[in-house]
Amino acid sequence: MTERAGTAGFAPGLFEGRRAFVTGGTSGIGSATAVLFAELGAEVIALGLRPSDEGELPDHPGVRVVEHDVLDGGGLTALIADAGPLDALVNCAGVSHDRDEYDLERWRRVLEINLTATMVACQAARPGLSPEHGAIVNVSSMFAYSGSRDRPAYSASKGGISQLTRSLAAEYAADGVRVNAVAPGFVVTPLARGLLDDPPAAEAVRARIPAGRYGRPREIASVAAFLCSPAASYVTGAILPVDGGYLAV
Repeated sequence: MTERAGTAGFAPGLFEGRRAFVTGGTSGIGSATAVLFAELGAEVIALGLRPSDEGELPDHPGVRVVEHDVLDGGGLTALIADAGPLDALVNCAGVSHDRDEYDLERWRRVLEINLTATMVACQAARPGLSPEHGAIVNVSSMFAYSGSRDRPAYSASKGGISQLTRSLAAEYAADGVRVNAVAPGFVVTPLARGLLDDPPAAEAVRARIPAGRYGRPREIASVAAFLCSPAASYVTGAILPVDGGYLAV
């Protein structure tokens, strides 16, 4: 069975009649999430910048791509507000500049994109999220647990995402909205290109992963779908590692 085959074990039509908004939805995990939600019946808006590889763009008739930089917080707020009632918001927009993050300008840019834009999106979506089954999923990282000497801003931003998720889960609960996060490990996406292009380093990382391989964007998208589904109706404030066991060893 190919990665795109079927709907990852979910019931067909799970999100029929529902509307989802995905930031960072034009590549990597965000693109995979937008496509999976659409396959499950949702009407999806995938917001993001045009990727260098056009093949990354979500390809499904149920996905509408909106080109926008989340650094424009006012524009992001307006686009989410204009989207109307929503059932799910998935915040996948993210960036890393690796060791350049020790430069304070790069540091600020990473935090603005990864953390502040997530807060902006959550606040913008809050009034329009369904009180019956509204859900937000943010993307944290395994580096929220361990840190990374090569990615100080990325790690700090993802630690912030985990704490923001817990805080908003408590705040939004009265609205009937659940807020959770996935914490991916090493996944084959453009963000991991630097590692994947260094075979010795890539093999050293793979050797530590109990599952014996890197993750696929679709596997992270599937967990986001679970967290937005009725199966997770009593789950809020959770940070769920999806890392092939990397944090277990």
